[in-house]
Amino acid sequence: MFNARLAFPADFDGWREAARRALKGQIPPEALSFSVGEEAPGLFAEELLPPDPGAAQPTVPKAFPELARKLICHADPDRFDFAYRLLWRLQREKGLLEIASDQDILRAAEMEKAVRRDSHKMKAFVRFREIEDAEIGRHSVAWFEPFHHTVEYTAPFFARRFAGMVWTILTPERTAHWNGEELTFLPGATRDMAPADDDMEALWLTYYASIFNPARLKVKAMTAEMPKKYWANMPETALIKPLIAGAEAATRRMLETAPTLPTLRDERLKERRAMKATSMPAAPGFAEDAAPQSVAEARERAADCRACPLWEPATQTVFGKGPDDAPVIFVGEQPGDQEDIAGEPFVGPAGKVFDQALAAAGIDRSQAYVTNAVKHFKFEPRGKRRIHAKPNTGEIRICRWWLDQERALIAPKLIVALGATAAQAVLGKSVTIKATRSKLIDLDDRTQLLVTVHPSYILRLPDQAAKDRETQAFQADMALVLETVPELAVG
Repeated sequence: MFNARLAFPADFDGWREAARRALKGQIPPEALSFSVGEEAPGLFAEELLPPDPGAAQPTVPKAFPELARKLICHADPDRFDFAYRLLWRLQREKGLLEIASDQDILRAAEMEKAVRRDSHKMKAFVRFREIEDAEIGRHSVAWFEPFHHTVEYTAPFFARRFAGMVWTILTPERTAHWNGEELTFLPGATRDMAPADDDMEALWLTYYASIFNPARLKVKAMTAEMPKKYWANMPETALIKPLIAGAEAATRRMLETAPTLPTLRDERLKERRAMKATSMPAAPGFAEDAAPQSVAEARERAADCRACPLWEPATQTVFGKGPDDAPVIFVGEQPGDQEDIAGEPFVGPAGKVFDQALAAAGIDRSQAYVTNAVKHFKFEPRGKRRIHAKPNTGEIRICRWWLDQERALIAPKLIVALGATAAQAVLGKSVTIKATRSKLIDLDDRTQLLVTVHPSYILRLPDQAAKDRETQAFQADMALVLETVPELAVG
């Protein structure tokens, strides 16, 4: 039995040289063994002698050297002997690599796939942390535990990718070091030799949490692609459990607030109204002498408004609803998906938050008039869904005519602007919620304005603690509404 001694577990160059010598010496696979470093060879092993200089050079298919390189990286203790057996057979079976049913070729394909996958995992899950080194200054260090002997095979990728860094990748078996110019390999290391964190870790965790999409989460697929073996090396894995735990609730919220397309009945209603309005002016009543004489008349005329382009894709005009002599008018931004279909304001998810806040404050919603600054639903179609789009200044200005009619006809004591768009429509200028919230602003001798957030803002908050704080603040604003207009009280 002949023995070839190799320098380290993935010593491809050493294996290739020994294999060439063995082929020239016509040593069959069963008569050749390999040992690594200080590993003891077989009991009766002899050192491999130099080949006959006159022997012919062996030839192999073009694909074999790269295949052999990956086979040598596999964790199988028989990998060197197996690779040599393939090489031996290729000298006698020229088309061997093309025979997919051959047992050795099947085994080689599985080993090659495993090594390639392990190399990919190293590229994906190595996390560098910066340390201050007394000799070389700022230095990036990472810890990784590969399944196979893939450090030498994969390290050149990091040298190309992070050519301007000085870095070290520590593994139990081998250490790869790049000084900015040269890639070298050193003995293995232990986990405690790697840093636990660095100054950038908090920023990375914030970014990772912000891009997490619960709707795309597939736990089994994620754990298959990111085995728990690697979790200790990656700071973001500390977030995975709470993110998964909250994913179901977040997805449920997304589904509950997802808009839907109008029904066929709504589409036909829209078509009939369009046919009816073909002979009407684009903006009915936009003259002082043509102002409506009642809220009912204003509602009927607004149904055929064509003053801005928003009427065309919307199902219908969503006018205000409530008593004609209501002491307060609540003004939102615009109807949403469900309001557009129902034809009534605040009946969707934001409407539920609104109703809950009124109930908590003891306000009877039926005594209030509820409307929007813009009367048509502005949206962007995405597949079968309609996604809310913010109305622009021109659309707010045009639709303000209808809001002015509602104010004039109802003559409320208080107007509550729910959000910045509503405040802009009431005041005729842009204001911030922060500067105006929870303050009573005199509009004229009879009417005051109170600015607060829109209920949909509370729905969009991802953090439950923040959502709870904003809910309490919104309910406090509703309590101020009741304090200003006591006749709204339930009962």
